[in-house]
Amino acid sequence: MAGEIITKVLGQWSEIGLFSYILPFLLIFAIVYAILDKSKILGDNKGIHIIVSLAIGLLSLQFNFVSNFFSVIFPYTGIGLSILLVALILMGLIGGERFSKYVWFGLGAIIFIVIVIVSLARFNLLNLNLNYSGNWFSQSWPTILIFLVIFGLIFLIIKSGGKNTG
Repeated sequence: MAGEIITKVLGQWSEIGLFSYILPFLLIFAIVYAILDKSKILGDNKGIHIIVSLAIGLLSLQFNFVSNFFSVIFPYTGIGLSILLVALILMGLIGGERFSKYVWFGLGAIIFIVIVIVSLARFNLLNLNLNYSGNWFSQSWPTILIFLVIFGLIFLIIKSGGKNTG
């Protein structure tokens, strides 16, 4: 009974555009506003920050491109967070505090890369064939290699930038 009510409410919210327009707009607006407010790139005038954030939020939803991409990437993000939750439980079970930050960074990076690759492929922004026929890796190894190189460079930059001896 409760499941049917929740399903009906979520269906009604979907019909009025909550998931396609309102939530993506609020997310984009909040992120742009926070960046403008923190960076002070346009000065301290909060009114300008609001207007620019409002314009970017509305313009980004103009052609359903962002809404459709969000509908692809966020379900995979939920799966990735579920995997991290299971890893957290297992880390607590075995008591791996000593290596936990390295494990979290590595696992999080792997999950992030997989989410990005699968989402971009499902949204047809990468030319990958994800039919899981066993031929996927032979067709997409250059893309995976590029992501691994970028990840390695980011890791090296973060690792080397940690100590300041001057």
